[in-house]
Amino acid sequence: MTSIYSHAFQVAREAVGPQNHPASTLYVVATPIGNLADITLRAMYVIERADTLACEDTRHTQQMLRAYGLDRSNSQLLAVHQHNEAEAAAQVIARLAQGQRVAYVSDAGTPAISDPGARLVAAVAAAGYRVMPLPGASSVTALLSASGMTGEGGFVFTGFLSSKATERQRAIDTLMGESRAVVLLEAPHRIEALAQALSQLGSRLITVGRELTKQFETVHTLPAHQLPAWFAEKADHVRGEFALVIHALDKPTQDANEALDADSLRTLKLLLTELPLKTAVKLTSDITGASKNVVYDTALSLKKDQD
Repeated sequence: MTSIYSHAFQVAREAVGPQNHPASTLYVVATPIGNLADITLRAMYVIERADTLACEDTRHTQQMLRAYGLDRSNSQLLAVHQHNEAEAAAQVIARLAQGQRVAYVSDAGTPAISDPGARLVAAVAAAGYRVMPLPGASSVTALLSASGMTGEGGFVFTGFLSSKATERQRAIDTLMGESRAVVLLEAPHRIEALAQALSQLGSRLITVGRELTKQFETVHTLPAHQLPAWFAEKADHVRGEFALVIHALDKPTQDANEALDADSLRTLKLLLTELPLKTAVKLTSDITGASKNVVYDTALSLKKDQD
């Protein structure tokens, strides 16, 4: 065990050891998203004590274990990823039936949140075994806490949008009608395409989190229409892993329905029943001459009332 973390393990044993960590249990363990020091004492204790480590990538997990000074044989590691999740769940359940403690970790962050693990958890629970979550690092909550987003109504976690342009555009059209904050994730090779798509949100604020918790971490807030230019500004801006927060819309200062005359409101309602929000707003404004911003606010209010 390396000298850097050996004392931390000793502290973990003293602090967590008296707690109950039963056998025949699947432990869903959050691990750091970049900074190894973000591991929790409880995660260290359970990872050390687990009979089996189910992991998204055994090589990645071995590298993490060695950084903490832990050595595990290959027989104690079980690959559970998106391509074998259902089949591997049977192996996990078999080990739980033997009385083992199985800890599941993804490559980074909290498992089953836009990472493999959900099917495993569902299968274990359906088989009658206990699932115990160990909270910890998450890019979603980390960026939300640093975004300064003050809107009401909570947030929506969307994760990765489709890499296909048509499906991604359909998702963006839906996001235009979402008044709550939205959290997205994206990989470096697709971030510029996502930025271009999100620029359609105009003046709506977006917080970009790049390489969170790592040495070159960046947290930057700007209007959506400026996203493509910001990513093109420096080569470093498109490197690393990304989380993004689309800020919640400000609540209208007046009843949006009263801002449109009766004919414009009727036109908008008819179009909304047949068309996506963005298209309905544009056509209503073109047909009636009403302000596009007022029509957009009204459409959001109508959608919210329907929900």
